[in-house]
Amino acid sequence: MNRRESLKALSLLAAGSGLLAGACREETGEKTAPANGADGEKLPGVQDFEHERNQRLQAEQFFNEHEMATITVLADIIIPQDEVSGSASDAGVPDFIEFMVKDLPSYKVPMRGGLKWLDVQSEKRYGAVFINLKANQQLAIVDDIAYPEQVKPGMEPGVAFFSTMRNLTSSGFFTSEMGVKDIGYVGNRPGVWQGVPEDLLKEHGFDPEKFLG
Repeated sequence: MNRRESLKALSLLAAGSGLLAGACREETGEKTAPANGADGEKLPGVQDFEHERNQRLQAEQFFNEHEMATITVLADIIIPQDEVSGSASDAGVPDFIEFMVKDLPSYKVPMRGGLKWLDVQSEKRYGAVFINLKANQQLAIVDDIAYPEQVKPGMEPGVAFFSTMRNLTSSGFFTSEMGVKDIGYVGNRPGVWQGVPEDLLKEHGFDPEKFLG
């Protein structure tokens, strides 16, 4: 299983655990609604109070410009462009993460703290914040926090942050239009009944010629 296949599995797990728009808000138990569509139009199946809440959340800004730039770099490291589809940022994942953090406030401290931790580590090693590092330097840091079973002493906070970042990225990508096409989902299609297969008729003792006439 390659990395993209692994991330597809992660996105399904995340959806099942309530990470996505169907998650229950921890503070009120209220079921959250998905983000608005393009230009803020009300999406099908969304109630008025959900639409109003989504508009309010989208109007707010949590991450600053530097944090969003770091999220964009990380998201594209996790899901880069390939021969099948574009990168995570091409699919709008950074905006998805911004919305999810506002929608589920329990993500705010871990995400902001993790981004700060990443910059501190980058400055200690290479003398610059993460987004200003060379690509190989960025990957060297990511390699140290991408594999929980291989965590080195002192890197545990980074591992926890990157796991959250990876879950949000895979969830955002594989629930986007681009990600759905990447998976190959084509939706419901009408089937054409061709009758009982001949081999199945024979297996149950029927003569296909007599049965099918």
